[in-house]
Amino acid sequence: MSERAAPFHCPYCGDEDLRPNETGHGAWECAACNRAFQLKFLGLLSRGVATSKPTEEKGI
Repeated sequence: MSERAAPFHCPYCGDEDLRPNETGHGAWECAACNRAFQLKFLGLLSRGVATSKPTEEKGI
């Protein structure tokens, strides 16, 4: 299995200067806005992945 994914941007300020936080699994800190946050995967949705159907051309 591959390594866990890391966030690319802070959800508060959008900066990319993120580092793992010592508080626990999934915890990150942003050096730009001085905030700490935690990410958690909740699971897959029961409806699955939506697929798009081709649109029909409408005559004008």
